[in-house]
Amino acid sequence: MNVAEARELLGRFRLYLVAERGRSALTAEGYVSDLRQWLDFCEDNGLSAFPPTVTTVNAFRKHMTDKGKLRSTQQRCIAAMRSWIRFAEIEDMRYSNISMPDLPRKPHLEPRILNEAEINRLLNACRGDGPLDARDMAIFEVGYGCGLRVSEICALQILDLDFDAKLLRAKGKGGKERVVPFLGGAAQSVRHYLDFVRPALTLKRLELGEADQGVATNVFLSFSGRPLERQDIWRILRKRGHSAGISRSRLYPHILRHSFATHLLARGMDLRTLQEMLGHASILTTQVYSHFDREMRDVYDHFHPRAYITDSGQKEAEK
Repeated sequence: MNVAEARELLGRFRLYLVAERGRSALTAEGYVSDLRQWLDFCEDNGLSAFPPTVTTVNAFRKHMTDKGKLRSTQQRCIAAMRSWIRFAEIEDMRYSNISMPDLPRKPHLEPRILNEAEINRLLNACRGDGPLDARDMAIFEVGYGCGLRVSEICALQILDLDFDAKLLRAKGKGGKERVVPFLGGAAQSVRHYLDFVRPALTLKRLELGEADQGVATNVFLSFSGRPLERQDIWRILRKRGHSAGISRSRLYPHILRHSFATHLLARGMDLRTLQEMLGHASILTTQVYSHFDREMRDVYDHFHPRAYITDSGQKEAEK
């Protein structure tokens, strides 16, 4: 299969991922984007695009390394290629029993988090009289208070909020839904936003004469009344983080979710309950937070001057 034929296959591959494999449209587009990089590489170097061989895949990985691509990015590209091979086998029996390229070993990275004081500074950076101050406060309270992914915050609907039962329904990966507690600061800030801010944002959309699709149901809206997207929340986080004095290098879209998980473990929540709240299919995914929590405690024990104070008030000798 040459590069031109392979490109024609991408449209059907995207549909296959969504309709047959249950992947989100965002995930499907990410896979297709990764495969376009592979096809561009093959075209630029005069290589056959399909089926991938060990030699061409290794050359592609070296190409990505030379361009500064992270190991995790390389793994995602190879994962997309493996799914693409399986799809091609379904589409055309000529492509059966193709050798799958090996996945690069994923580096073990602990999630970066904000400590509780930094979370408070981030929330304080949203205090003000403007409508977007209240909206951004509600977004951060829900992200940190309910452990939602950025995509789940964007997809949140008014009907997903149950203030009486103090529960929130989140739509996770693959269309899976889960119910999480919705109370305290998260519920209060969202209630204030819905009552005093969101109606004005809804009117903005109508004043612009645009269709009101999504405005009637989405919780979080932009200043012009459009439903927020992932890049909007990333921009908001960077802006408020700058005001809070938090380095941009320490911020990323899921920082609130990861901080939520680590802080709950530090305060004694068990892994199984946390797994349900985060919507992880496997507890192995949740365990990364316990590793981080233990590491954080070890650092505290080593450096904090009062880490070894006993009940009698005396400091134990370090072992």
